[in-house]
Amino acid sequence: MKRFKLKQLVVLTGLGINVGLVFSQSQSDPSLQITVTGTQEGGQSIMTPSKVLSGSELQDKLGSSLGSTLANELGVSASGFGPGASRPVIRGLEGARVQILENGLSVNDVSSISADHAVASPIQNSRQIEILRGASALMYGSGSSGGLINVVNDRIATTLPQEMTGVVDANYEYANQGKTAAMVVDSSAGPIALHVDTAISNSNDYRIPGYAEQGGPNANWAITPGYPVNVPYSGKLPFSFNDQNNLGVGASYIGDSGYTGVSIERLNHNYGIPSANGGFIQQSQNRYDLQHQTRDPLNGFSAFNFSLSNSNYIHNEFNSDGTPATVWKNNATELRAVLTHLQWMGWKGNFGLQSSTAQLTATDVPTGQSAIVPQTTTNSNALFWVEEGQFGPFKNSVGVRYNYLTQAPNQSSTYAGSGGDTTFSGDTTYNTPSLINRQFNLLSYSAGSLWTFTPGYGTGLSYTVSQRAPNAPELYAYGPHDATATFIIGDPNLQKEISHNLEYTIQKTTGAIQGKVNVYANKFTNYIYGYYTGVLDTTDAYPVVTSQQANATIKGIEGEVTHNWRQSGVGTRLFGDVSQGTFDSGGNLPLQPAPRVGAEVVYEKNQWRTNATFIHAYTQNRLASFEIGPTPSYNLLNAGVSYTEKVGKINWTTYLRLTNLLNQEIRYATTPETVRLYAPQMARSAMIGLKGAF
Repeated sequence: MKRFKLKQLVVLTGLGINVGLVFSQSQSDPSLQITVTGTQEGGQSIMTPSKVLSGSELQDKLGSSLGSTLANELGVSASGFGPGASRPVIRGLEGARVQILENGLSVNDVSSISADHAVASPIQNSRQIEILRGASALMYGSGSSGGLINVVNDRIATTLPQEMTGVVDANYEYANQGKTAAMVVDSSAGPIALHVDTAISNSNDYRIPGYAEQGGPNANWAITPGYPVNVPYSGKLPFSFNDQNNLGVGASYIGDSGYTGVSIERLNHNYGIPSANGGFIQQSQNRYDLQHQTRDPLNGFSAFNFSLSNSNYIHNEFNSDGTPATVWKNNATELRAVLTHLQWMGWKGNFGLQSSTAQLTATDVPTGQSAIVPQTTTNSNALFWVEEGQFGPFKNSVGVRYNYLTQAPNQSSTYAGSGGDTTFSGDTTYNTPSLINRQFNLLSYSAGSLWTFTPGYGTGLSYTVSQRAPNAPELYAYGPHDATATFIIGDPNLQKEISHNLEYTIQKTTGAIQGKVNVYANKFTNYIYGYYTGVLDTTDAYPVVTSQQANATIKGIEGEVTHNWRQSGVGTRLFGDVSQGTFDSGGNLPLQPAPRVGAEVVYEKNQWRTNATFIHAYTQNRLASFEIGPTPSYNLLNAGVSYTEKVGKINWTTYLRLTNLLNQEIRYATTPETVRLYAPQMARSAMIGLKGAF
């Protein structure tokens, strides 16, 4: 049997199938207790500072999108492209620098290439959401200098349920007339574990405090044409609706030596883009996953994991009058596997390889030609090795990843409107990018150590180098993008982006009072960004944004202190974060989050739970030279109360969530100004819901 397993492994490696880390998952649990799947056992390491949202905390903070759910976590903010498209921003880094995973594999949508594209991973039935930074990112991609987010839904079970379990949840929200219903059921038939989850959510345009435009409709910057006519500038925000439904099913064979499981997911998502021009997107995705684990596959190894996913993604973009504009498609396949070895000379870890391919297509509906970006195939193959060892009071971590990535645009692609029809103000000329194939060799590595100098107290230092290849739009884009009201031009000669991140941490992890402080400096060589040239295209009067590179540095500090946190009775948390991104040659990076301080209070006793969160975000006036601002400060106050009663075999929970109680005008500095200046976050609102767990 050992020879057969070794032969299987050799065949897989010979075929080029990747070996990568797969998150170990536990059985879907209606109580939603925390099981950290993204970090090693033995406590949190300084090299992988992480946050896990789960259980009642996840229930308190669950929003309509991944970004809104995580927006107030330490070091994490969000883009604000309406309730449908909000993506996490980690330490001032967004887009391709923050990788989104579902059960340990890439979501494979197109949310990383434009802020108006929603993350194609439903979160209403997620068991937990993990935020991972540092060395852990090396196991999933070479470009995740900001970190990664993993959404865990346990669709492929790893253990057999002893009995049928499940969760049903329904709620209604006032400010957008939002209605949501969700269900998860886990069961088994012999050695087969079965899983079904579904959710449906519909919400209308939401209420806003004051005017949609920052400073009112007569503000001196409000010159962008095309804002929907006959729509009030106060009351409800046009194109802020958000409708979504999804269905996921999974089945796993659970044996003595491991498991094998498959799952299927269908997602439909229609949402508005509350930009200067307005518009909406109809998004859908079919996703197929396979996961396998063999325990004790070889002498000296504790597990071999293999996973495979295939995603067929599509979204249609429409103008404010309902006219079809662009169709985006991304067909992607990813394979991963890992060998986990037993302790050797004090070290435990994983090594593996990873392979993925994706074909991105954007089509202009009226002409049938390429819209913004030509059809581009991205192939990536990587090897990685990550180890962690405990030596007395020191927990050490090392990791390395090599990634070979290619970008291959379709040489016969033609851009819509590029045949001499596009002109620019000031007699400026921009040529379409050359459709040349690009190849990138990416080497990333990390090392760090955490010193527990007395029980419960630790301090540490880590250093991570992360290399990222430019994506297809950064290289080859050419054309107007209505949702962001910009004309985008790529540069096919961009070089790889290199991040050098040095981080110091001190933490206390035992006792009623706990806390941590992280101080970091992230220095970039060839930082890729969109530069507003000041030139307009004469057709739509959109500002021209070109892909450029420059050396840059992001410095920051974040910290929190907790008392009696996650315990019965009263728990409190004080926190704050600030980061500053600058170009080494002078000036500020665009889309940087504002400094924040905040406090949380939670009271749990018997069947009752109450909570309140207050956050003060300061004015963001450290803007890039081409940004309009400043972004005003705000005070955000959220609160909630819930009561749980067991009736028969079902735990019923009635809950009330109150958001933006101070009815503040909230605008995120991390949002491009074509939306930020026209679209504040939702006004004061209340949600009432009923949840049953059995």
